[in-house]
Amino acid sequence: MKAILFDMDGTLIDSSEGITKSVQYALKHFGIEISELDCLKSFIGPPLADSFVRYYDFPVEQAREAVDVYRERYNVTGIFECSLYPGVRECIEELKRKGYLIGMASSKPEISCRRILEHFDILSLFDDVVGATMDGRIDTKEEVLHEVMRRWKDIPREEMCLIGDTMFDVEGANLVGVPCVAVSFGFGNVDEMVAAGAKAVCDDMRKLPDIVNALDFNV
Repeated sequence: MKAILFDMDGTLIDSSEGITKSVQYALKHFGIEISELDCLKSFIGPPLADSFVRYYDFPVEQAREAVDVYRERYNVTGIFECSLYPGVRECIEELKRKGYLIGMASSKPEISCRRILEHFDILSLFDDVVGATMDGRIDTKEEVLHEVMRRWKDIPREEMCLIGDTMFDVEGANLVGVPCVAVSFGFGNVDEMVAAGAKAVCDDMRKLPDIVNALDFNV
């Protein structure tokens, strides 16, 4: 491996409070009152517009409007209603010491990813940050990973590794031929991720450097 790519939500940060409260805010705009935030955790991971369509049967245009309303709250308040998972800084620092390039590959807007990393004072540890675009041109995990490979064209995809917490990460990585390691403390189902092809499961970020070093990604 030459490059380690991290998902954001559920992998580096617990972002559940900010995301679910902002989804709640957007749904209220359309007259839908949701009191239990836990039932909105399914919005964490996939593109937001897709989730408004899937879970609330919004037409595509209404889903796009819902995303705009969501951002009214999220970009001001929700973005920092999150916490860094234990061991994240130590993990990335150790990977850097071992000579890996460190990147982000998130379906969250790239500008939001940078703001969060800066907020936790770890932006400088990343060689590049790749996320979704506000205009929807880059949105899914597959599209984000293609953008990573465009920017890092000198690194073969089999020498990259994505660290993620949901099936969207594993499936996106599978589609572009990048191996994926699942974390167990995020928002996804570990058994499903392993069945879909995750190469290993990490229970603690501080153990990730050893897990990556030990794996044979060609198997």
